[in-house]
Amino acid sequence: MTDTLVQLRRNIHQNPEISGEEIQTAALILDFLKDIKYTKIETQVGGNGILVLFDSGNEGKTLMFRAELDGLPIEEENNIPYLSKNTGKGHQCGHDGHATMLAGLGVWIAENMPKKGKIYLLFQPAEENGEGANAVMEDTKFKDIHIDEVYALHNLPGFPLGNIVVKDNTFTAAVNSIIIHLKGKTSHAAEPENGINPTLAVAKILEGMESMQNNNPEMNNFRLVTPIYVSIGSKNYGISAGDAEIHLTLRSWTNEGLEELQSAIIQYVLSVSFQYHLKFEYSFLQHFYANINKAICVENVRNAANAAGLTIEEQTFPFKWGEDFGIFTTKFDGCMFGLGSGENQPALHNPNYDFPDSLIPKGIEIFSQIIKSQLA
Repeated sequence: MTDTLVQLRRNIHQNPEISGEEIQTAALILDFLKDIKYTKIETQVGGNGILVLFDSGNEGKTLMFRAELDGLPIEEENNIPYLSKNTGKGHQCGHDGHATMLAGLGVWIAENMPKKGKIYLLFQPAEENGEGANAVMEDTKFKDIHIDEVYALHNLPGFPLGNIVVKDNTFTAAVNSIIIHLKGKTSHAAEPENGINPTLAVAKILEGMESMQNNNPEMNNFRLVTPIYVSIGSKNYGISAGDAEIHLTLRSWTNEGLEELQSAIIQYVLSVSFQYHLKFEYSFLQHFYANINKAICVENVRNAANAAGLTIEEQTFPFKWGEDFGIFTTKFDGCMFGLGSGENQPALHNPNYDFPDSLIPKGIEIFSQIIKSQLA
């Protein structure tokens, strides 16, 4: 079975699809699952997602395990026989490996049906743009399902291969991105006094963002504001700029902290806009809720890791990156945890990253141990 799973992982790796386009990836998963015994399968969940149900027929907990389907808009730079065939797209986050683990878990469940309860496997689309989990939650095929506990893992370069990384409470940050539009009035470049140029306002806003930061991951009130993109006016040298656009990404350890940061930024930009006689509009995109781990679920992961003979590492503060599994933890008890993918492994989103095939059985093992402990 391991060889078959490695081939599946490499097929997915070679044919990456970005968020919202995971049609062939879903087809590969469905083809792999077609011969196993499950209770029910739903397709096109939240887009291109797949939801597989295994029902013991007896009363008990309902568990869900989730993996992602989408790749990234990154050109791969590896020298491997299964190099991405899709120009400008790659699996530099390891979702190919995560999805393969979940498919392998499906085979294990089919051969070891628990004596009680239900298990859902969710192959989720569009994680990278922060839209997939919410789309799944809103899908009529999913929204009325009761889940007692939900679990997911993410491979972590920089940690020893196969180590389990756990943390109580927040595991990954709450993240949102804001687009700020400032509207003034153009004028002749020789007569800027006849227009309203937003340049000074942009400078003041960017300077003001620095005062709102606390980029210290060890502090509970961690807040990070990262400028992503700034545009002022146009490349017309006879025209004094009349509009501007600022893109920022915001991070906090809690969903409440992120809301407070967003409100503070909006109020500050509104004040600056008023000072410089500018019209101000804003919009948000790519919102990731913080992954808030439930203590009992984290303990279940620790126990499963011990049963699987895997080394446990306790993370002292959350990871700064966003992961849209967090929206599931706003509704269900759950836990996201890490699976070390090698201390010398290139970082996530690096063009040279490639998911280690040797992790596949380790991911299946810890998920299966969670099932054994909860549904035996």
